[in-house]
Amino acid sequence: MTHPRIASAAMIVNAKSRRGQKLFAQACTFVGDLPFPVDAHAVDDPSELEATVRRALAKKPDLVILGGGDGTISGLVDLLVGKDVILGVLPLGTANSFSRSLGLPLDIAGAVRVLADGEPRRIDLGMIDGDYYANCAAMGISPQIAESVPHVLKKVAGRVGYLGWAVLQYFRFHSFTLIVGEGKDAARIKAVEVRISNGPFHGGTEVVEGAEVDSGEIVVQAVKGPFKRNLVKNWAASFFRHDARHEHTVAFSGKSMRLDTVPSGMPISIDGEVLAHTPVTAHIAAGVIEVMVPR
Repeated sequence: MTHPRIASAAMIVNAKSRRGQKLFAQACTFVGDLPFPVDAHAVDDPSELEATVRRALAKKPDLVILGGGDGTISGLVDLLVGKDVILGVLPLGTANSFSRSLGLPLDIAGAVRVLADGEPRRIDLGMIDGDYYANCAAMGISPQIAESVPHVLKKVAGRVGYLGWAVLQYFRFHSFTLIVGEGKDAARIKAVEVRISNGPFHGGTEVVEGAEVDSGEIVVQAVKGPFKRNLVKNWAASFFRHDARHEHTVAFSGKSMRLDTVPSGMPISIDGEVLAHTPVTAHIAAGVIEVMVPR
């Protein structure tokens, strides 16, 4: 049964996301069966996404459906904060970590069924300084991959291609020092990766236990160094849900944390897009949006 608050919707699909162009027509077919009208837009130029969402919001829909990867969702979610609108998600990216954190189906038909039969859930967003994001920011090899991975590789080969590129970047990567807090009480940790998470999934794998989309806290998890093999072991153990995934990690949680690195100025990828550099303050924005999830 459709939620009584939803009488109209707008759908904006990033047609440059890995599967965006291929699946836009399919998405239109499925949303055409929804019991409310959907104003659908495929956006070929990512620089036009924000303007397209703003135009859609001006018509005051009850539901805004965003189709794309984690970077698309994070880049546009700021526009929904403070609006009386529910977010719907079509997972069209490579990892779809935000959708996984919400428990959404990863196929188009299943995701659209949630729009028809699901319910709104109020969730938190992460923040890096003043920038909202949906799921996970990261320091270490993830930004290095995000800055350098060819778009065509992600689009054609998906997670397999992304993993192959990650292996190449692994041999060019070095550990660093993470500083959590300020002054004499600051924690200093030699690290090979840092995840600043509002949800448990990163790179499509559940790696940050304790991070939830409605906990009211941000979780900063460091994979301790100095050896790069610790990162390989952590990812492999997390993928197979082995107890060894806890062996080289340390976590901090709270509503706000100051983060810096040595060397300073390290890039931070926010849901796959490099958008900040240390030092930064990581916050939680508790309960600032609603999103459709399975009942």
